Amino acid sequence: MKGRRVALSFAVIASAMVAAATVSAEPRGVIELFTSQGCSSCPAADKLAGELARDPSLVVMSLAIDYWDYLGWKDTLALPGHTNRQRAYSKVRGDREVYTPQVVVNGITHVLGSDKQAIENAVAQTRKQAGTLSVPVALSVADDQISVSVPAAANTSKGEIWLCPITRNVAVEIGRGENSGHTLTYTNVVRRWVKLGEWNGTARNYKIPISDMTAAGGDAVAVVVQAGPKEAPSAMLGAAITALP
Repeated sequence: MKGRRVALSFAVIASAMVAAATVSAEPRGVIELFTSQGCSSCPAADKLAGELARDPSLVVMSLAIDYWDYLGWKDTLALPGHTNRQRAYSKVRGDREVYTPQVVVNGITHVLGSDKQAIENAVAQTRKQAGTLSVPVALSVADDQISVSVPAAANTSKGEIWLCPITRNVAVEIGRGENSGHTLTYTNVVRRWVKLGEWNGTARNYKIPISDMTAAGGDAVAVVVQAGPKEAPSAMLGAAITALP
């Protein structure tokens, strides 16, 4: 709800993707949508996220927040950590802008989540920043394991490597609050954030059981390499997303 901004103090799944294939990520944008089932302005952004997720050059993730729960409906997909992440972004930017629907593009800038042109413009502008999405992450799924490979890269910002189980489509019947009576569909819903390790420009390789992701409700998985610690997230250095079998 753009009109209810809260000053709190403080990747794309292609429809026919083959899960066993290796995905070498060369995305032009990581789109994080901060959304809420209790926000009357969010359905348009949620729908747009579904459309953007069909673009194989975009890694789209929906991050449900919980600070609108007091309006009468407790968001069934919200994670407290998503509110913390949104707040951390605002602190790094220095604007303390925290609202829904808000899209953070490539970890750098934010725009209204229902404004497709603003999102496209932000993708184009952030790609000009040195280092953004410069690390070609490889993500593959085979033999009941997820493999993540981050190659060595010189002159790269220090940061962290994160893995997220994702549910590609979730339909929710809203019983109360501003969206009462509506059934809304959420795309690429992030279920957890699993830190794989630190990033300092050296090559990293990881193997994770698929069961760890499916146990969290994931039928897809995304990996992001991001500058800065989670308390101060910055530019996306690399990313990839793929379906799980």
